Amino acid sequence: MVGATTAVPVIPGIIPVDVYGPGEVRQFYADLQARAPGRFIAGLGGPQVPRPLRPLNDYLDQLDQGEPPLPAGRRILAALGPRKLEIARERAAGAVMLLVTPGYTRTARGLLGSRSALVVSQLAVLDTDAARAREAGRGPLRFLSGVPGYRASFARMGFSATDIASLSDDLVDQLVAWGSAGTVTARIRQHLQAGADQVVLTVLDAGQHSVLEPARQLAPDLRSALG
Repeated sequence: MVGATTAVPVIPGIIPVDVYGPGEVRQFYADLQARAPGRFIAGLGGPQVPRPLRPLNDYLDQLDQGEPPLPAGRRILAALGPRKLEIARERAAGAVMLLVTPGYTRTARGLLGSRSALVVSQLAVLDTDAARAREAGRGPLRFLSGVPGYRASFARMGFSATDIASLSDDLVDQLVAWGSAGTVTARIRQHLQAGADQVVLTVLDAGQHSVLEPARQLAPDLRSALG
């Protein structure tokens, strides 16, 4: 992506820190900084361990202190809970979140403050058939609801244990934007109004066997509604 473009910032989301060591990430950043100065930001995902905050802080220490360093302003953290959002505020350029409601986006903006970037990754299904759209939304949710951090995040947003276990219609409807292009665009606008700086849209396949056509249908609405 860096080689194929000339100006766009490139942010991989996310580099799992329990797969790639800090030395590898520092060197990756340094190599891309040499090729395309100022265009690469490292998107980092915290370790999938029971107590992730200490190893995450240790990892960030090594990014700070290694040679070459990877500056805090050139990295963004996947963060959902309050303590990770605080780390993103203090030790990175901001946070990226997946599977959150606009209401939680507002909460996260309050925790991050006004100076940190907030990116929301929104799943979307361009289909007005409720059963088909919800089933498409449940696809990634079946896996992600088994990850402890996401289960805790769903509970934090007020979903019951039954909602989470069954992937209820209410949970799917609040976390996955589905319906017409206008309905999906309205959800994006809600996140932006709640404090998101950017919304990254992931269009899910609802039986069309290609996400390109739904993406093409969304593009005109997004351009006209969001400028």
